Amino acid sequence: MPTPPLPPDPHSFARPAEAVVRHLSLLLTVDFAQRRLHGTATLDLATAPDAREVVLDTRGLHIAAVALDAPDGPATEFSLGEAVPFLGQALRIAIRPDTRRVVVRYATAPEGADALQWLQPAQTAGRREPLLFTQSQAILARTWVPIQDSPGIRFTYEARVTVPPHLLALMSATNPTELRADGVYDFRMPQPIPAYLLALAVGDLAFRPTGPRTGVYAEPVSLEAAAWEFEDLEKMVEAAEALYGPYRWERYDLLLLPPSFPFGGMENPRLTFVTPTIVTGDRSLTSLVAHELAHSWSGNLVTNATWNDFWLNEGYTVYFERRIMEALYGAPYAEMLQQLGTDGLHHTVAALPPDDTRLKLDLAGRDPDDGVTEIAYEKGELLLLAIERGVGRARMDRFIREYFDEFAFRSMDTESWLAHVRQTLGAEFPTLEAQVPFTDWIYRPGLPASAPKVRSARFAGVEKQLSEWLGGHTAATALVTTDWSSHEWVHFVRLLPETLSAESLADLDAAFGFTDSGNAEILAQWFQHTIRAEYTPAAAALERFLTTVGRRKFLVPLYKGLTQTEVGRAEAQRIYRLARPNYHAVATSTFDELLSA
Repeated sequence: MPTPPLPPDPHSFARPAEAVVRHLSLLLTVDFAQRRLHGTATLDLATAPDAREVVLDTRGLHIAAVALDAPDGPATEFSLGEAVPFLGQALRIAIRPDTRRVVVRYATAPEGADALQWLQPAQTAGRREPLLFTQSQAILARTWVPIQDSPGIRFTYEARVTVPPHLLALMSATNPTELRADGVYDFRMPQPIPAYLLALAVGDLAFRPTGPRTGVYAEPVSLEAAAWEFEDLEKMVEAAEALYGPYRWERYDLLLLPPSFPFGGMENPRLTFVTPTIVTGDRSLTSLVAHELAHSWSGNLVTNATWNDFWLNEGYTVYFERRIMEALYGAPYAEMLQQLGTDGLHHTVAALPPDDTRLKLDLAGRDPDDGVTEIAYEKGELLLLAIERGVGRARMDRFIREYFDEFAFRSMDTESWLAHVRQTLGAEFPTLEAQVPFTDWIYRPGLPASAPKVRSARFAGVEKQLSEWLGGHTAATALVTTDWSSHEWVHFVRLLPETLSAESLADLDAAFGFTDSGNAEILAQWFQHTIRAEYTPAAAALERFLTTVGRRKFLVPLYKGLTQTEVGRAEAQRIYRLARPNYHAVATSTFDELLSA
């Protein structure tokens, strides 16, 4: 039977109440020379008795033919609708009342398949072989697979992928650990997932286990460093299970991608994609891995029904991430993460239009990536933290565990979540909503007055040292920083006044070597100051950072900073021309507009 009614998804043409995809079988050939995928998508359907067509999402795909029942089955009529910005085109396929399967023969476009990033050998760590990876979130799966590309629609999948024999293929599914001589790889994902969790990577990749069900894939030149950085991966899975129940995806592996990857990580089931910017040699940024692991419950297991409900994915995940880090490294460590996140949230609230600071968004007619802000992550997490403080940690933990159990492999919209909270915690704690006004949190801009206040004791020491330097009482070289973690350094740099002169920055740089830091989080904060102060000794390092790192979180404030002056804008445009071929389409779509002449 078709799926139960879902909230309307403004970012999908699909009509799941009439015909919905339940299983996907892919046959793909990866053509690096033409930068195209060629193949067929076989879609198993559940249909209403009166269904006469199934509607799929596509963007930029060449549809060669559509058949019913089997690849050699009868051809059927199909049409592509009018192209809509962001959304692409509806693929309407005529079906019979007894149709249970359609087969679409198609190819991706060499340009415009925004989920796909084709890297030349020179753009990889090993510089020997090309590499391909996908980024399907939020609505980019439709640029490489004709599918119902809505987070509220789940399906199982299998795939056979043919690649050059000397390269390894991986997917968000069961994965090989060694090369196949014929270059043909079979994949299976038995748990139902939404389309945004479809993922493919092909390249010169190798595998290193970190535990009985965890491991790391990376280019051979990066594998040893990655395996060391993520040595605690198995411990993270165990800590997560102890909190909120069994891990339901069998394996948890990481794939370390080249720097052009536009995000910190992407929670593709069984195979999280991660940025190399978290490989620091001191395991100081592995909270990002805890975040992506937490998505195995919040997001992958219980999924936001539409991108207007994105906070349900990310708010839960940030809360879960910090609980994992606290379990592994102690409460003071987690407190630092909490304060960094909350400080960033206050900055975001001040910078965004008020309507974009609501938890429940209205993104109709907009790119859903517009909702990827600290609001979904940190405001969502703060709401859960406020509930925890209202009901106690033990009851909150039981609530979250039962939530994942009850709604496993289902979608959740904000209104259903709110009803669930009121029926469970609200019934047990009658004063909870007075303490935590849900309507204010979810539907009104900004932060409620009841938002939890978080202070890190370790950050208090950082602030004392900074005050000593700013007051002229202590030279930079005499500040007591010996035992600082990278989070303390990030906090220190973030708190530097915007009015600091180039001379003051030179003083700090001489003492602490910020410009030459190997930590991308520190560098991203430091460069914002060097841009404002026109601190020229950092110019070459800034250009190197912008041309080698593709993580949008870092790039956006730096390019925006450069554009504040006429000279800076010209410099930003010059650097962007050099850097653009190394960026993913998720990033270029932002910067093409920002840096247009």
